[in-house]
Amino acid sequence: MDFLKDGEKVEDLMIGGLKIIQSDKLYRFSSDSILLSKFAEYKKGDVVADFCAGSGIVGLHFYALNPSAERIDLYELQKPLCDMAERSVALNSLQGVIFCHNGRVQDIPAEKNGKYSLILCNPPYEKADGGIKNSSDALSLCRKEIAVTAEEIISVAAKKLGYRGRLCMCHKTERLTDVLFLLRKYGLEPKRLQFIKRAGKENEKAYLFLVEGVKGAKSGLGLLKDGVN
Repeated sequence: MDFLKDGEKVEDLMIGGLKIIQSDKLYRFSSDSILLSKFAEYKKGDVVADFCAGSGIVGLHFYALNPSAERIDLYELQKPLCDMAERSVALNSLQGVIFCHNGRVQDIPAEKNGKYSLILCNPPYEKADGGIKNSSDALSLCRKEIAVTAEEIISVAAKKLGYRGRLCMCHKTERLTDVLFLLRKYGLEPKRLQFIKRAGKENEKAYLFLVEGVKGAKSGLGLLKDGVN
């Protein structure tokens, strides 16, 4: 297999000997993805999915932290990103563990209903008509709710998770009430919440939050100590 295409390079994840392919022409992963993979708690036997997987960073880093994971499904809308993720999987010889699926989250087949015990998602943060105009349609799809909204992500996750399954996601703090409302609306009770601040700016307000919603859980939200990025 030819692992690299024009404008691509291999970057070391600095954990577990794993590497990832990145492109200067496509959306590059941010530290938010690493924070999410660390926030998610692996349980033995988990069947894992990553929604809005991009280049595969969340799934790859989660596996590096939890090498006993038996299956991780990556779902990514954009074919070039999905292709790049698939080549990263092959580069790390993880074809039997991590599987890449090109398509909309909304179109994940019904046969996957109730099949996952953990879903991860670093979603588009901005509403379709908000934020800064991006330089390309590909970047806009990653950053704005053009192809998928927070409500669609959470509603689909609720269907794909089995009882007591967990959805772990990150989002900008200004969307906190939206996300907490939607989690409860679709039966994913918020159970863990962590705010993230910029390193060296701990006295300023958090810019990001990480949240876990559990299907069928009783109410009771645990607030974790603020993290630093």
